Amino acid sequence: MTDAEGAAAPPGSQRRSEPLSGTLTFQLMTLGAVAADRFAAALAPLDLKPRHAALMAVVGRGLAASQLEVAAHLGVVPSLVVALADHLVRLGAVERIRDPRDRRRQVLLLTQHGHRLLERCAAAARSVDEELAARLPASERAAFTRSLGALANGAGFPT
Repeated sequence: MTDAEGAAAPPGSQRRSEPLSGTLTFQLMTLGAVAADRFAAALAPLDLKPRHAALMAVVGRGLAASQLEVAAHLGVVPSLVVALADHLVRLGAVERIRDPRDRRRQVLLLTQHGHRLLERCAAAARSVDEELAARLPASERAAFTRSLGALANGAGFPT
């Protein structure tokens, strides 16, 4: 067996592969951490964290209504959704109402203030997008956005 440069590889070793830092997974993880930190900083003046924005986005798009459905959609434990919703209720962004068809179930609804906050979260995300993608020409940025959407959709996340 030979390595990537054609030299003989030690017995039992594998071919030299791409370094970890060159993998899509590593690059997405690293860039994701940077994006998450910048998004969190942009949301801080609104007294929100990225998971608050995610909850509002899920509820606002009608992807889930009950706290259990939101938890399943976000892939988090229901107790976290309760805590996130409690904070959003205090901010006046979300209200809980009893489902008239099942009084045991609480449904989350965005208030008018919640819709405005969600739009401010989207504006903050677009600002972070601009920072992160500033070096990309428009055509590459559009292709990258489409590719990320396809990857997210393939992983089961709505785009």
